[in-house]
Parts: sequence; structure tokens; C-alpha cells
Amino acid sequence: MASYAFRIVNVFAEERLAGNSVAVFEDGRGLDVASMQALALQFNLSETTFILPSTNATARVRIFTPTFEMPFAGHPTLGTAHVVRALHGGDTQTLEMHAGIIPVRAHGDEWTLQANAPRTRPVAASRGELAAMLGLAAPDIGRDPLWVDTGSEQLVIPLASVVAVQRCAPRADLLAQHGSVMLPGGGSRAMAYVWAEAGADAVLARFFFPKHGAVVEDPGTGSACANLGGWLLATGVPLPQRRTITQGEAVGRRCVLQLVVDTGGQIFVAGRVVELGRGTIDL
Repeated sequence: MASYAFRIVNVFAEERLAGNSVAVFEDGRGLDVASMQALALQFNLSETTFILPSTNATARVRIFTPTFEMPFAGHPTLGTAHVVRALHGGDTQTLEMHAGIIPVRAHGDEWTLQANAPRTRPVAASRGELAAMLGLAAPDIGRDPLWVDTGSEQLVIPLASVVAVQRCAPRADLLAQHGSVMLPGGGSRAMAYVWAEAGADAVLARFFFPKHGAVVEDPGTGSACANLGGWLLATGVPLPQRRTITQGEAVGRRCVLQLVVDTGGQIFVAGRVVELGRGTIDL
């Protein structure tokens, strides 16, 4: 048997037992794709990552949910960077992913990633259909829902109020119908990111996806935070923009994400990372 070391870290965490968890394998060499996927299912966290050598960046990273591989995801990027620094040093890194090379940097345990330039496209579903998908009324949908991709394409839906965000009760069947996108390796996934302004430079957000016929809520979604930055750019808001996004309160895992869109339209997502524990898996 071979032993594979891993660490559990919490990302976007203001407290140790908060944030969004990710399992990070320190060295994924020797693991094939099927084993990586099986390990992600074994941990059953939102994502599990595997660090690999890279000739183009500080490290290559593969990201798996329990059911499929992701081209990019925010909190696994920041959590993996934290582990790469612990192993090899370096507050400034580049991580090679299927979505491209992602620059990351640290100030203490606060990590920041720079997202890809956004691509957007219109949403085919009507406001009424989006509202029904979320268990809301049509007036609860805000302006300009969009598909946004800064590394992982997602359905970004502004809502009219914080209360509407809190009242969301999505239907899995309609989420699969209106929120699905094709995966690079084949198949599809469905998800929706809802948000509303919650005061000066503050946002309340939630992120939903179907799993085994039910709707699951992600505590803190860095890729969706980056896509919110893409939405701000696409809708022509004046730059620069800053937002503090609170997510995960509805599932008891409060996350705090910092979003910056600078004067050049570059998108940055930041959050605190905490290592919680480590161990080995024998295969």
C-alpha cells in the first residue's frame, strides 16, 4: 500500500470551525483520475484537491467534487495555496488548473486569487421561470441575471432584497432545467448563485446545486464571488468596486469573502485560510 498525506483547511473562515472546508492532498503523484474521484467521494466535501508538479507554475492542482472534476474553484484554490506554502514556502504563487494559471498571493493567512477575465452570455429562462426555480415570486428577481464565467461558468442571479435571498427554496428539477452547463470533460452540472446588496459595499449571497435529487447549499463559493465581479463589469458599474460577501449562514458555516474589481477590470477574491488538521490515507 502507498500512503498519501492530506490536510483539512477551512477557507473564508473568521473562526476555526467556520468557512468552507477542503481536503488537500500534498502529493497526488501515483493517483489516477478514478482514485482522485473516489477519494473526493470518500471525503464528501464540496471539493478535494491534489497537488502535482508543474513546469509552468508553482504547482499543478486538480479539483474534484464528490461526483466530477472542476476546471476551477475559488476556495480550493486558496486552501491549496495555503498548503503549498506550508510545504514549499512562498507568499506569491501561480497554480496551474484546467481553467488556466491562477495567480495567488498571501498576507499572513489572508489569501487572494486573481480570476480570469469574465465571459458572459444572456439567460434564456424568463424571470418567472427563475423565480419558480428559486421558490420566489417574479418581483424578487433583480436586474440582469447572467451566465458568467471567470473560470467556472455559473448562473448569477441578483435578487431584489436580502429577504428574498433568505427566502430562497430552490427546486432541484427546475435548477437542473434552467441552471445546467456542460462540463469540459462531458456531462453537465447545475448551480445558481443568488445575491443582494446588504448595505454599503456589503452583499448577502447563497449558492445552490442539486445532488442526488436534493438541493445542496455551498457555504462559501470563491468562483461565484469572482463571477459576481464579472457581473459588475458586464453591467457597467463604475470602477473600482469592493464588496464584502457573507455566505453560508443558512447552513451554519459562515463565510466572509472579499471581492475587488480594480480600475483595470481585474477581479480579485480574498479570504482567510485556517489549517484544521492533517493525516494520511493508505491505498
